[in-house]
Amino acid sequence: MVTMTSADKALKSLYLGVVADQLNTDANPLLARIKQTTQDVWGKEIRKLARYGVNGGIGAGTETGDLPDSAGSNYEQFVLTLKNLYGTIEISDKAVRASENSVGAFVNLLNSEMEGLVGSSSFNFARMLFGDGSGKLASVSSVGSDGTVTVDSVKCIFEGMVVDFIHSGSAVANAKGRTVLSVDRANKKITLGGAKITSSDVAAGDILTVQGSYNQEITGLGAIFSESGSIYGLSRATHPWLKPYMQTEVGALTETTIQKAIDEIEENTGSKIDFIVCSSGVKRALQEVLSDYRRTVNSAELGGGYSAMTYNGVPVVSDRFCPEGTMYLLNTSDFALHQLCDWRWLESADGKILRQVPGKPVYTATLVKYADLLCSRPCGQGMLSGITEK
Repeated sequence: MVTMTSADKALKSLYLGVVADQLNTDANPLLARIKQTTQDVWGKEIRKLARYGVNGGIGAGTETGDLPDSAGSNYEQFVLTLKNLYGTIEISDKAVRASENSVGAFVNLLNSEMEGLVGSSSFNFARMLFGDGSGKLASVSSVGSDGTVTVDSVKCIFEGMVVDFIHSGSAVANAKGRTVLSVDRANKKITLGGAKITSSDVAAGDILTVQGSYNQEITGLGAIFSESGSIYGLSRATHPWLKPYMQTEVGALTETTIQKAIDEIEENTGSKIDFIVCSSGVKRALQEVLSDYRRTVNSAELGGGYSAMTYNGVPVVSDRFCPEGTMYLLNTSDFALHQLCDWRWLESADGKILRQVPGKPVYTATLVKYADLLCSRPCGQGMLSGITEK
């Protein structure tokens, strides 16, 4: 007979390793390229020494003259707070009892829940890779008289998501925990559950985030590619080497544009671009460029079972969360996902994974990871934006 104790054991011994592998390597081809490490984690923070510039203790001289003065390498300390990443499954007591006399039925129940957890967690984690840490999904354009909300983009919004509306400039959530019922992608409108949304609740300029996630998400590419503000506790104004290569308003994509960016990054920073990620429209534009020049479009096999076309030997991957008209040129060896530990089940004091929700005939289990993404050499990365898509 199946019991909650046996379910606990299955989640801990059978499912955890498989789920962790799927989330670490199968969620996203870019994530599969990034190393994951427990190094440089101190308590609740990531603290990493980043070297920039060159060692000044070199020079040429006469046969009997003075040696060059010593001058060490230049270092600054990057500081990040570990982010708290969660994924939750929920099983009703009725479902458990209905399958308690059939091991096969109970396995199917757990498999279904775990597939849903992996799918939603992979989706959310892949989305965060391209964010700036704020958790922003979209900005509100207007609120209709019927309670529908028009936003500037629905790329990151899907049915079933639970979202908060954060008031622009105040970080106050005017409408919290609202479930997205439907998404009109053609008109960029969303319909939400609960009381009807009004213009007094939500206004133009407000932003949508995943429930409780405002300013709590990992430090993705959106945070790295900026010429102002601060990153990792350092100001770009006083540390210009933190600024990556950026070209905006590219327009029609050409090989020259891409190669110039790669060459400048290599010449100015010594960084070797080994991965290109872009929107699907930009990938089609690149395919057209290569086709026009009658170039053979080769492919490469990537980790996690992914395959990709290549540009001069560099894998090119399209990602649904990459901003439209954008191409990122990355040296993935400069990135690391620093973590306190890999994915783990949140356990109660008595070691239980599945716990009853107080006041409800439902059991819940939570997967957790404490981590953040850090790029040790922001200036060694590049971004082309404003590309005309195909």
